Amino acid sequence: MTKLETCNIAARLAQWAKEMPDTSAMIEMRSGFRRTFKELERESNRLASGMIQSGMKPGERVLLMVPYGIDFVTLTFAMFKAGLIPVLIDPGLGKKNVLKCIQQVQPQGMVAIPLAHAIKKFLPGTFKSIQHSVTVGKRWFWGGNTLNNLKDLGKADFEMAAMKEDHPAAILFTSGSTGPAKGVLYNHGIFNHQVRILQEQFDIQSGEVDLPTFPLFGLFGSGLGMTSIIPDMDATQPARVDPKNIIRPINEYKITSSFGSPALWDTVSKYCLDKNIQLPSLKRIIMAGAPVSGELLQRFETLVNKNCKIYTPYGATEVLPVSLIDRREILEQTWHLSQKGEGTCVGQSIPGVDIKIIAVSDQPISKWESATELEENNVGEITIKAPWATRTYFNREDLTQLAKIEDGNSFWHRMGDLGRLDEKNRLWFYGRKNQRVITENETLYTIPCEAIFNQHPDVKRSALVGIGPRTKQEPVIIIEPINPEKIKSPKEQQSFAEELLVRGAENSLTQSIKKVLFRLDFPVDVRHNAKIFREKLSLWAENQ
Repeated sequence: MTKLETCNIAARLAQWAKEMPDTSAMIEMRSGFRRTFKELERESNRLASGMIQSGMKPGERVLLMVPYGIDFVTLTFAMFKAGLIPVLIDPGLGKKNVLKCIQQVQPQGMVAIPLAHAIKKFLPGTFKSIQHSVTVGKRWFWGGNTLNNLKDLGKADFEMAAMKEDHPAAILFTSGSTGPAKGVLYNHGIFNHQVRILQEQFDIQSGEVDLPTFPLFGLFGSGLGMTSIIPDMDATQPARVDPKNIIRPINEYKITSSFGSPALWDTVSKYCLDKNIQLPSLKRIIMAGAPVSGELLQRFETLVNKNCKIYTPYGATEVLPVSLIDRREILEQTWHLSQKGEGTCVGQSIPGVDIKIIAVSDQPISKWESATELEENNVGEITIKAPWATRTYFNREDLTQLAKIEDGNSFWHRMGDLGRLDEKNRLWFYGRKNQRVITENETLYTIPCEAIFNQHPDVKRSALVGIGPRTKQEPVIIIEPINPEKIKSPKEQQSFAEELLVRGAENSLTQSIKKVLFRLDFPVDVRHNAKIFREKLSLWAENQ
C-alpha cells in the first residue's frame, strides 16, 4: 500500500481483515446477523465497486439514510473506499430540519430505506440534485438500483481510492440543539487522527468487544479492530432504551467497552440497582453528549468492577475529543464544587489540544489578535485548537466565520460554550453561550444556577431561561419535579416554588431569580436526549 493510500480511513478495515479475518466485526442483536472483518472488507469492496459501476463518481456527496446496523457500517466504509462523501443527518431532527439539511448539502446520490425514497418522490424539489438512487430493501415505484443490484455489479477485489489527508471524507450534521443543524466537513486526516487519539487516550486494544449505542462510535469500533455488538434499540432515542437490551449483550458477550449518552446510562444504572444486576466485564464506559452528574457516576460504585474506568470526555461534532476526566476525579475532587455552582469539570485537554478562554462575543472574530484572552478562573468563551478540528461548515460560510478564528496558518474553533480554566488547567463547563441570561445587572450561566436548584430533593432537573429583551432579560427557573404529585394543585405549586426561591435567595449566583415555573417534561436534543432545549423552554416561559 502506498503512503497516499494509507490516508483513506477505510484502509484500517483492510488491516483488520488481514490480521484477524475470522473475528466477528459486528453482531446485530435484533436480527442475529454477524459479519467477520474479512466479510465486512469483502462486502464493502463489492459495494464500493458497485457504486462506481452504477455511475457514482469519487468526490460526489451521497445521502445515507439507513438505520444504524451492519448495512449502515458496510455502506459507510464502501463510500470511503470509493472516494464518495457520505452525508449523515440525524433523522431525529424532524422532517422539516432534515429537508433543510438536504437542500443545504445538494447531494448527488442517495442510499436509503424505502420510506426515504417515497418522501423523495413526493418532494422532488428538495431532492432535485440527486442523480443516483439506491434502495436498501424493497424498491417500489421509483427508479435506481437496490443494494442487491450493487453487490451483483461489484467486484470483491476493488482497489480503494487513494486519498490525501485533506480529501473530504464525510459530512456529519450537528444535532441542532442550539441554532440550525450544520453540516461539518470531515477529511480523511481528521478521522485517522481521531481513531489514533481514541486508541491512545482510552487504551483501546484490538480484539475487545464494544457496545456502541451511537452510530459514529460503531464506525470507530470497526476502525479500531473491536467487535461491535449492536444493541436492539432506536439509536435516535437513547433515553427510551429498554435497559434489558443493553444489559443482556453486556453480560452475554462479555462487553469490555461501551459509549452512550448520560440519558441512556441513567436509565440502565437505575434498572441495574433496582434489580441488583452487575456488569463485571466492562473495562471502560464513555459517557458524552451533555454534562454528567455526580449522582449518576456514584451509582456505578456497585455495578462495575473497581478497575472499570468511566470517562466523561468533552467535545463536539466539530472537534472530538477535546478534554477528558474520569469518574474517580469527579467524585473525589470536583463534584462538590459543581454543586456549589462552580460549573461542571470536564478535565484537562487531550495531548495535542490547546484550550483558551476568551471574552464573550456574539460577533465573528476574524483574527486571533482581535480576541481577548482571559486569565485563569475567569468565565468566558471556550476556544480550541487541535489537529483534528474541522475547518468548515459545508455551504455555510456565514456560520464558518462565526465559529473559526484565523491564527497564522492555523485556526481556533469557538465551541459555542462558556467556561473557565482552573489553576490545574482543567476546563469547567458553564453552559451554552447563546443560553446565557443577560439581565440589566449581571449575566447568569445555566449550569451553575441550575446546580443550586437541582439539589432540592424533589427536583429531577431544572432549566434557567430568560424572558424579555435580550440585554434586559428576566431570569426564570423551570423545574421538572421527580414526582408529578408535588405540583398537582395550585397550592402545592406555590408552596414548592416558595421553598425553591428561599434556596435561590441564599446563594449569590441565584438570588436575582424571582420566578419559578413547573413543567413535567423537558424538551431535549435528538442525538443524546440529554441536552436541555432551553430555547424551546424560553419561548414556553414567555407564554406562561
